[in-house]
Amino acid sequence: MTPHTAISAFSYLRAVQADDVDAARDFADAEPRMPELLVDVAERIVVPVTALPGPEPGEPCADTFALEALGRVFVTSLRIWAQAGSDTAEGIARAVLDFAQQFLTENHEDVADTLRQLETVGVGQALEAHPAPAGAHPARLTTA
Repeated sequence: MTPHTAISAFSYLRAVQADDVDAARDFADAEPRMPELLVDVAERIVVPVTALPGPEPGEPCADTFALEALGRVFVTSLRIWAQAGSDTAEGIARAVLDFAQQFLTENHEDVADTLRQLETVGVGQALEAHPAPAGAHPARLTTA
């Protein structure tokens, strides 16, 4: 995932979360691979959350295997759903948002705050994976 596609996917998620139908449609129209990008985002969120550490470093938690398997089934289901076409983007986005609401927010924390934090991490990972060419001028990417 490139920094640009990471920003596009999170912008789409924020638009869906805010029920901004027009903005969501614009983001989806600008990126025909939006369902696949959302699955990539989901995988980057779900897999680390469902891979619970054990009581000792390097030792898995007793429930890790079942929870991790459930997370992988969730991501696989989203991936299969995404193959149905661009019309699946909203449903996939709502599934990702529901996961974030259920597993990543605490004490009535706003999902939008959680999305901003996840986007910062996701864009950072994308920048590490796709660094600017040598000699390029630094660009400032905004994620808000």
